Amino acid sequence: MIKAVHLALVFWVLSIFLSGCSKNEKLIVGFADAQKARIGVMTGSTGEAVAAKRFPKAQVKSFDDIMDAVAAIKSGQLDAIITLFPAALQVSKKNPELRILPEPLDFEDTAIAVRKDNDQLLATVDRIVAALKADGTLADMEKRWLKPDLSPYQELDVVPLRQGKILKIGVSATREPFSFVDDHGRVSGFDGELARIIAVKLQRPVEFFNMKFMALIPALQSGKVDLIISGMTATSERKKTVNFTQPYFANKQVMLVRKPAVAPLSTVSDRSELSTLNSLKGKRICVLPGSAGEMAARQKFSGSQFQVFTAAADAALAITTNKADAFVYDKSVLLNLAEKNPELMILDQAVDKLEVAAALRKDNTALLSEMNKALQSLKQEGELQRLRTKWVDTKYTATPQLQPAKAVHTSGVLRMGTCANLEPFSFQSNGIITGLDRELSQLLGERLNKKIEIIDMNFEALIPALQSGKIDFALSNFNVTEERKKLINFSVPYITNDISVLVRKTGSSATTAAPSFFSDLVTSFQSNIIHEMRYLLILDGLKTTVVISVFATLFGTLLGALICFMRMAKSRLLSAPARLYIAILRGTPVLVLLMLIFYVVFASINISPVIVAVIAFGMNFGAYTAEIFRTGIEGVEKGQTEAGISLGFTRTSTFLHIVLPQMVRRILPVYKGEFISLVKMTSIVGYIAVQDLTKASDIIRSRTFDAFFPLVMVAILYFLISWTLMQSLEYLERITDPKYKKRKAGRA
Repeated sequence: MIKAVHLALVFWVLSIFLSGCSKNEKLIVGFADAQKARIGVMTGSTGEAVAAKRFPKAQVKSFDDIMDAVAAIKSGQLDAIITLFPAALQVSKKNPELRILPEPLDFEDTAIAVRKDNDQLLATVDRIVAALKADGTLADMEKRWLKPDLSPYQELDVVPLRQGKILKIGVSATREPFSFVDDHGRVSGFDGELARIIAVKLQRPVEFFNMKFMALIPALQSGKVDLIISGMTATSERKKTVNFTQPYFANKQVMLVRKPAVAPLSTVSDRSELSTLNSLKGKRICVLPGSAGEMAARQKFSGSQFQVFTAAADAALAITTNKADAFVYDKSVLLNLAEKNPELMILDQAVDKLEVAAALRKDNTALLSEMNKALQSLKQEGELQRLRTKWVDTKYTATPQLQPAKAVHTSGVLRMGTCANLEPFSFQSNGIITGLDRELSQLLGERLNKKIEIIDMNFEALIPALQSGKIDFALSNFNVTEERKKLINFSVPYITNDISVLVRKTGSSATTAAPSFFSDLVTSFQSNIIHEMRYLLILDGLKTTVVISVFATLFGTLLGALICFMRMAKSRLLSAPARLYIAILRGTPVLVLLMLIFYVVFASINISPVIVAVIAFGMNFGAYTAEIFRTGIEGVEKGQTEAGISLGFTRTSTFLHIVLPQMVRRILPVYKGEFISLVKMTSIVGYIAVQDLTKASDIIRSRTFDAFFPLVMVAILYFLISWTLMQSLEYLERITDPKYKKRKAGRA
């Protein structure tokens, strides 16, 4: 036991040191830097095709889940990750050292997959998706699930029926916020909520099958699931094998990269030098992705270290805590931040002066013309100046009230996109969106006789939303730039603003202390085990792993004995099939065998995946134990069998009382090794929607993105399982040893 503990401690220490080892890191600030980079993609995802097309000279590495790729990029084994925006957004929120490049790689449609021969279900679900899109349900879901911060999700309480034909949903629940396992152990997220809504409308109970993403389509084709609702892109290749509904989400492929290394903390004397634009060169500068401030900052301060944030408040916090030196953005927003943070100030010299206008789709010239007329009219009436005075030039302590809307006849709806975290232009107050842009949209609606529907989204998502037709126009402090004019149209400007710099005042100081190893360990334990009662996932996974291991061993041992009997029979009718079985099973990878049995052999049978795992591992174990048994039997001299028969024993009695005890003692060391291999091989059962120990760690890592603690914890648990079961086999080895029996008899 002491030796085992020592080995575990050595393994733990080695893991700590090895986790800190990394390869040469390549800093990527644009797609040009990634041409020969090490890029991670998800296995079976459209990101693989995007990487091959856009970066043919890059080293592309495939991962089963996003958290594995995140662990690789954080340890320096990758330079970038290509994945869908929702997953990248969640990763960047939980890993401040990573950021999303502002320009998308590709645009995609996310849809629900249905089996080719199930046209009736396809038509029904398609109508449901269309209705959810028309009544604004999908837009509301997108707002609630794809948030720029880590505040709690607001999930609708959708309760499907408990009786009736079960609607089986295939998911890969390690892709928060689209699909993940919540603190109650159930599948949640955008896709989880959508699946429950569809089940309610179909008046059917719902059951989720959580599996690897690459296993979803085989599960659908074999009838193991009815629908795939797991952020799947409707590609032409996939359409050859499955059908898709109309899209329920306009997605995009983006690149996730490391942020530049943070420079050493500035001292108070350094801070006093940040009084001019020239003093900012080489400093740590905050920007918002895709903003005019980012473009101006990268052009003006090319040698600086840029830190990308999704919210202006987060950038201000980075400056106050001394994790950054400056924030380049629209002066109107910076004024508000400086007002709320007395230790911050705005430099007198502006970086640039830009116009702010409404953004519209390139082909929507009719709306552009109408909006320009309305803005010109508002300018002549003095309304634009009134809005600027009210929201920008006046220092308000309480949020100003929106001007009451006039009762006008509306003829249609205009969907307006905005990023509601940019006070004073667009922000949340008392649960509603308010600000200059919100009040301006109200005035535009009155002039155009249209009802304005506000859609809140991330700033970097506004242009893709315009291009895909999800919104008709955007009012969100949009600065007019030449780069943006290539993608979208702009109205006449309704305000002119400076791009300015926010810094800490001279004499302000911030102190930060690096957390100790033990405090990190406590934090990791809290977030990975205690938070949201995640230890229940570990306990459930542990139970599943033990059940599969024990029953597969028992089944495989009995099967191996039968195959051994056939293999040693003199009749070729028995020995030939046994030889063939052993050759095929030993030459087939266990994962392939597992998926063949689940998706092909039992395709039309509703059988528990745990039972399938026991059968598959038992069959594989039986092929190896059959040869182990044969070797053990042949190791006993044939003369002993003949002697037993001569003494009056039957052949069966001779085997049971003379050959078997010797055979067991001979084979136990090899049998133990094969048994330990089986326990470790059970880690692949996640491919057939079994939540074992490894799958539980995957689910936890998909929420916390902590690569070290969950993996080391699971490794130790596998060791404890193997060690405990090994002790039982060693006890069996001792009681079958004649010397042990003699010693025990002597003591008696």
